[in-house]
Amino acid sequence: MALSSTEEVAAKKDMPEIKVVPLMAVLLSGAFVAILNETILNVALNTIMLDFNVNSSTVQWLVTGYMLIIGTLIPISAYFMQRFTTRQLFITAMTLFTVGTIICGFSPSFTFLLIGRLTQAVATAIMIPLLTNVILSVIPIERRGAAMGMVGLVIMFAPAIGPTISGLIVESLSWRWLFYFVVPIAILSLLFGIRILKNVTEVSKPRLDVFSFILSTLGFGGIVYGFSAAGKGDASFADPVVFSCLIIGFVSLGLFSWRQLRLDKPMLDIRVFRYPMFLVGLLLVMLVMMTMFAMMLVLPIYMQGALLFTAVATGLVMLPGGLINGAMSPIMGRLFDAVGPRPILIPGTILLAITVFTYRFSTPGIPIWIIVIQHTFLMISVAMIMMPAQTNGLNQLPPKLYPHGTAIANTLMQVSGAIGAALFIAIMENGQQNHLSGVSQPSLEQTVEALTVGSQQSFATGFYFACAAVILALFVRRSKQEPVK
Repeated sequence: MALSSTEEVAAKKDMPEIKVVPLMAVLLSGAFVAILNETILNVALNTIMLDFNVNSSTVQWLVTGYMLIIGTLIPISAYFMQRFTTRQLFITAMTLFTVGTIICGFSPSFTFLLIGRLTQAVATAIMIPLLTNVILSVIPIERRGAAMGMVGLVIMFAPAIGPTISGLIVESLSWRWLFYFVVPIAILSLLFGIRILKNVTEVSKPRLDVFSFILSTLGFGGIVYGFSAAGKGDASFADPVVFSCLIIGFVSLGLFSWRQLRLDKPMLDIRVFRYPMFLVGLLLVMLVMMTMFAMMLVLPIYMQGALLFTAVATGLVMLPGGLINGAMSPIMGRLFDAVGPRPILIPGTILLAITVFTYRFSTPGIPIWIIVIQHTFLMISVAMIMMPAQTNGLNQLPPKLYPHGTAIANTLMQVSGAIGAALFIAIMENGQQNHLSGVSQPSLEQTVEALTVGSQQSFATGFYFACAAVILALFVRRSKQEPVK
């Protein structure tokens, strides 16, 4: 049962007085370095391969392993947030992140680098749901849009500047400096948290259902790994390993969901899906995540392979959109508080559909400024959708379900990103192969033409996803907090 208003007041009296600005500053600084770390290593993989004498399939574990840890641990974050205090979770996460970063920077071998990277991922899996849950707990519903907008700024700004910063560092120094530069920031954030952070959520003693945790790990881990592997190299959905992982993942996830419905105190309460605005908002976010992640993968390949941009030019083309997206998030947050979700979501999804549609006319020889404008509008539309859809959905949940809602939302965002990336890459490669069928030794011109055809098919699929988002946006209503169903 939900707490009555009298019980809620009594519970809040037991809490320390909350200073929201310092609290948000601490959490946002921790989240910033954690999210920055997700993309900062991508441009250094080739250099790491040479330094440690490993092949591409091995070095990819620095990315795949990171995603796997996040995909398997975020579902259990609901248990952590009920079992431990805000202070305990933040200090644990930032300590792990700092230790992992130091291990990476001074790693004598690839094994140590991977251990450090996975340690960082554990910290990130704790930090991101913690940030969202704290906002839901301490920010009034009428001002959550602005707070979530600041989260959007961090989440989008960090990966936007990550590849650019890492490219400059790797070109001028060593890839190890990617971690050396982060260490002092992480330490300062940790010390700041130790000094001022207090608990702001209710702590209980829930029992961890080990069988649910095993099923969750196999389910989400199998799906994330299967789709991630299918989108890389020569692997495909027909690959035995990929196919087996996906089967294990979906079966385990089905058993996990069935078990949660039977437990009196589920590890992850899937009753959150009974709240229509949460469900619609989550579907919208997943569609946008699939489209955005896929475009961020397909676009660089297309720009370098068909439009013949250099790697540096490709990074610079995508930088303005990422920065504008981050700057737009707080603006969208305040606008959401003022007018609600519909006046933002409907135009945002329409802009997304129009922008993705225009990519179908991007052919070799197109001026670079057009690509910059396209990507900028793409990221503006993402800013108009992500925060309003997610915030409106979470607003409908009663406080008791906040940890479960944030855990499910963050997990499915990771899963949808992996699915979208694999799906769009597979469509692009299938289009290439079909175009070159019967050609034994394609010329450079034929290769570029095949890549263009495959990319256009991928963009067309993105357009269909965007149209689905437009339809979903029509069903969104401004939500009010409801009791537990």
